[in-house]
Amino acid sequence: MTGTIHIVDDEETIRDALTFLFASRGVQAQGWPSGEAFLAALPREGCDCLILDVRMAGLSGPEVFDRLRAADFRAPVIFLTGHADVPVAVQSLKAGAFDFVEKPFNDNLIVERALEAIARHRAAAAEADTRRDIASRLATLSAREDEVMHLMLQGQLNKQIAETLGIAIRTVEVHRSRILSKTGVRNAMELARLVAEFRPVA
Repeated sequence: MTGTIHIVDDEETIRDALTFLFASRGVQAQGWPSGEAFLAALPREGCDCLILDVRMAGLSGPEVFDRLRAADFRAPVIFLTGHADVPVAVQSLKAGAFDFVEKPFNDNLIVERALEAIARHRAAAAEADTRRDIASRLATLSAREDEVMHLMLQGQLNKQIAETLGIAIRTVEVHRSRILSKTGVRNAMELARLVAEFRPVA
């Protein structure tokens, strides 16, 4: 995997232990002594996951998390908590954090949760890229082409589309060809799959 797991904890022993733990699993990690230090650098590129302690001198974990959300920071966040901090961590989950792990943590558990967070985040990012690509293709269609496309997706033949819209069959054929060209598909079946991927059935 590429990218880095960032660890924000004011206890050097925790940072070092986690950095060593992830390195032993072939995962690059970087430690930060405070939320302020991490926010000042705010390494968006290559940040695959953030492990954030709840209680720290200076800004607390939830305060750092709030600022990250305001800055549209999208990497998944896993909180490190003491037993008494669980309600705070649960509240952070509701606000969008990925998970929380209680101290003292199990080595395998925290690695597994971090890797799962990364996998889910990457899958969501890939899906978002796909949806943006499909949206940009569909946006190139004219109003008439959009009408023809929807009738195609309803299974209507060129003759039926022509009758529905009151246009010549040849005109429908031209629109159909342009729709397939603009959306980058070969036929109506592929077009249906493309649109279904963009507008998944609930």
